[in-house]
Order: sequence, then structure tokens, then C-alpha cells
Amino acid sequence: MDQKFIDLFDSYTHGGMNRRSFLDRLAALAGSTAAASVLLPLLENNYALAQTVAENDPRLIVETAAFPAGTATISGLLARPKDAAKAPAVIVIHENRGLNPHIRDVTRRVALAGFVAFGVDFLSPLGGTPEDADKARDMIGTLDAAAVVAWGRAVLAGLAARPETNGKVGAIGFCWGGGQVNALAVAEPRLGAGVAYYGRQPKSEAVPAIQAPLMLHYGGLDQGINAGIPAFETALKAAGKRYELHVYENVNHAFNNDTNAARYDKAAAELAWSRTVGFLKTHLA
Repeated sequence: MDQKFIDLFDSYTHGGMNRRSFLDRLAALAGSTAAASVLLPLLENNYALAQTVAENDPRLIVETAAFPAGTATISGLLARPKDAAKAPAVIVIHENRGLNPHIRDVTRRVALAGFVAFGVDFLSPLGGTPEDADKARDMIGTLDAAAVVAWGRAVLAGLAARPETNGKVGAIGFCWGGGQVNALAVAEPRLGAGVAYYGRQPKSEAVPAIQAPLMLHYGGLDQGINAGIPAFETALKAAGKRYELHVYENVNHAFNNDTNAARYDKAAAELAWSRTVGFLKTHLA
């Protein structure tokens, strides 16, 4: 697919325009409304594909869980291996569309890798993630950044205290969620490890507060997010922080999202996933 269509869709998904404006611009770029209608299903997520691990997979125990966070309650999907004793915990943080079927599937994948995985719904204080992805994006935009970090810290404490875990908690996040992993690493010294997929970077002056080792994944074509890499890496090096940084050439933002035909890259996603699982196991065992 021509990169101009993917760039337009990225601008739309990151809040650069409303849906009507996006569809009008897509039609203009494609040359007609009919051509745009052919492209649209390839650009949008197809959640029928979000079943790489079935909801009733017999190897897992999957349930809804919730943790108190000040005056809020943060709920989400808790998945863990059925036959495991105590295992490390991992918070799975969604993109700016909330705890959708894809992130639920990723949560189950994390559990199958041997972790107590909690797919957090940071929209739960607002009633939970809606089916309408655009509404979820708008709701994400109303969240207070400091409150989200505080909620993440409360979830971490709650997971560490659960009897199924070994007390160690890491986090993995995608897009908006990748930025939240970085923010949590700045704020929470108890974070055992953080993996941020194409997430926005913290300010350089905040980096010295990071205690957790980080793994950072970026798509080589993701110009907006990647603009922050040099300053972040300089700050990480200057502060002597433990990190791994991987840029996957010629792939897009959201290259891990296998429900999105236009942006998913199988080779990059599988390599990043194998690195992620190894990293988390090394630092949370």
C-alpha cells in the first residue's frame, strides 16, 4: 500500500482529524470515494483476526479483575497459565483505542509465555472501553496524565500482592500504551522491566528517575515518534540506564498489530516479540 495512505491513517488515529475529514482526505488521495472504500478495510483494524489465542484456551485461566486506585477502580483482563505456580506479572497497556479485542488477545499471548498478564483498561473510570474506536480515542484524550500514572502504580502494587505472582511486575505497552510504560518507569521504582512499542518518550530531565531496564521498539517509517529517539537515547546513556533500543527498518507504526493489514509486519513483529519475552523473563524471573 502506498505510504501516503498509511501516513494519513496514522494522523487520523493519533487525533489529527475527525472521521469525516479523514474519509474526505482518503477519497481525495485515492481518487474517488469508491477507491477509498476499497482501501478503508485494509487501513482499519479487523478484530475478527484477534483470536490467535482463544478466549477459552484450556491452557489459561482468564477472568476479569479490578484494583483500587485512590477514588477510582481500574479493571481489566487477567490471564495466567493454568499449570503455573507463582509467576511474574506483566501489565499490558493498550493503544489509544482502549482495551479492544486485539489487546485482549495480546494479554492472552503474554500469559501463554508464562506470565500473570493484566490487560488494563485505563478507560474503566469512565465506564470502560466502548466498541466505537473513535469514541474510545476521544475518551483517552480526556484522561489526566498524572492520574493515569497513579492508576498504573496502583495496578502494579495490586498485581505484586496477588498470590499467583512472584511479586515482580513488568509492563508492556503499544503506541499510547508504550508512552505510558515510559511514564510509569519514570514514576515507579518498583517496576521490574518495561517494554515500549513505538511509544512517546519522556522528557530528558525525567530520565534519571528511571530504575527499570527498558526495551524500546520502533518502526523505521514512524517519523513522528522516532523524532524523539535521539534525545531519549542520549539521556539514557548519560544517566547510565539499562536499555535495549531496536529500530525495525521499513516498517510502520503499529507494526505489531496483526489485525491491521496495512501496518502489520510479520517478520518485525515476531522478532520484536521474541526479544520482548526473553527480556521480560530475564528481568522478572
